[in-house]
Amino acid sequence: MNPKIIHGGKFSDHRGTISYVNDFSFEDIERFYIISNSDENPIRAWQGHKLDAKNFYCLNGSFKIHFVKIDNWDNPSKDLSIETITMKAEESKILHIPAGYANAIESLENNSKLISFSTLPLANVNDDDVRYNSDYWKINE
Repeated sequence: MNPKIIHGGKFSDHRGTISYVNDFSFEDIERFYIISNSDENPIRAWQGHKLDAKNFYCLNGSFKIHFVKIDNWDNPSKDLSIETITMKAEESKILHIPAGYANAIESLENNSKLISFSTLPLANVNDDDVRYNSDYWKINE
């Protein structure tokens, strides 16, 4: 499976606005996190996931989500192609990144918030999580 965008929408009337992504299934979701990067360190990089699929939705502000398909978990190539998707709060969409990727989360504005839905139970995280130095793959500014 490849990373993909699941599009949603918004409905507004005199009562306010509802954002939705009706085609996203919570069937395999085990937990979630809300991520707010600091202004001093706007990039959280690189977290690899052997087993866990990640699903990102921007709640506030905007982010760039960078990701690479890992070729070797112990010594990945430094030449892997970095893909990037921009996520904005005014867009109602979810970025699905399947297991087998490492990601970097870059805040583009102060006070940006991103929700991450994870498919792996917390008890299995130690078998899954692989961290790489923040400069292992160079993100083009």
